[in-house]
Amino acid sequence: MEDEHQEKEGSQRQTRRSMAATKEEEGTKTQENEIEAIVPLEDRLLFEKVQKTVEESLNKNKPKNLAHGIRLVHFGQYEIDTWYSSPYPSEIRQVGEVYVCEFCLKYMKSATILRRHTEKCPWRHPPGDEIYRKDKLSVFEVDGEISSTYCQNLCLFAKLFLDHKTLYYEVEPFLFYVMTLADCYGCHIVGYFSKEKVSFLNYNVSCILVMPHCMRMGYGKALIEFSYLLSRKEGKVGSPERPLSDLGLISYRSYWKGVLLRHLNSLESGRVSIKELSQKTGIMSNDLISTLQYLGMLKYWKGKHIIIVPQEMRDEYAAKCKANSKFNLLVDESKLIWTPKNYGDNKNKSKVS
Repeated sequence: MEDEHQEKEGSQRQTRRSMAATKEEEGTKTQENEIEAIVPLEDRLLFEKVQKTVEESLNKNKPKNLAHGIRLVHFGQYEIDTWYSSPYPSEIRQVGEVYVCEFCLKYMKSATILRRHTEKCPWRHPPGDEIYRKDKLSVFEVDGEISSTYCQNLCLFAKLFLDHKTLYYEVEPFLFYVMTLADCYGCHIVGYFSKEKVSFLNYNVSCILVMPHCMRMGYGKALIEFSYLLSRKEGKVGSPERPLSDLGLISYRSYWKGVLLRHLNSLESGRVSIKELSQKTGIMSNDLISTLQYLGMLKYWKGKHIIIVPQEMRDEYAAKCKANSKFNLLVDESKLIWTPKNYGDNKNKSKVS
């Protein structure tokens, strides 16, 4: 009896759904008949044709990756696919592409506007002071408080390639060190890093980026080396701001490994302390120890910690330095013209992360 009752209720529900669908279909037909009676057939066909054309145009111009918004950057002679989204104005994101002046970093929404801007743009290098030059490689120190628009545009551009970056407009508490490569047209950006003017944790890098078209050329390690050079000039040891991205951790570990091997290979005596290495390199002791542990070079023997560098690791590093010029792209300390400044207490503790 109970089964029969359930079957009966199920049949009744299905009947009600069918009746509702029929009424809805009849209502739709009635509405269509009313429209046909009011709007001439010629006008309806014209509307449907225009509607179809607009839909096709929207689909054609729609960014392939809606999560990005901006999927392509036109920067100098390069067209660069973006990796992440960036909070450019909505009129730029809707286009799906952004055109950026490679000298002043002003952003535009069309090639025509960029071309007109380029004809008038007086900039040929970043603002601020040129504090380093070796051959064609230069580094400019840019104060976020003095050149706020440039630094904001730099942060917006960097966000297209950095997932963890969260600050774009409050740039006043930061200094930006922009590395460039010069030619007859000007100084072209290859990468940059930023740091807080006042860091109570001795962070010497808040954010670091190598331009996508300049990757795997040694500029990343040159930027890291330059940040530690500034720390040594300040009489401090430094460390990058945490947390590090996966790519950032790989880059820093590679740099720390190279610095350790370079200094350990140059030792005249067989004895050295972590403190001595930290003072010579400007790298925090914790970063040195974690790198030694990661490489398996730190051992405990007869109640003491000792550093063991396998000969094959020495040979591998020497071969890389000889074979690949990017390992030799080191910063020349004698070319730095820079005096540390005391910015005092900074009430604004915003982070470029």
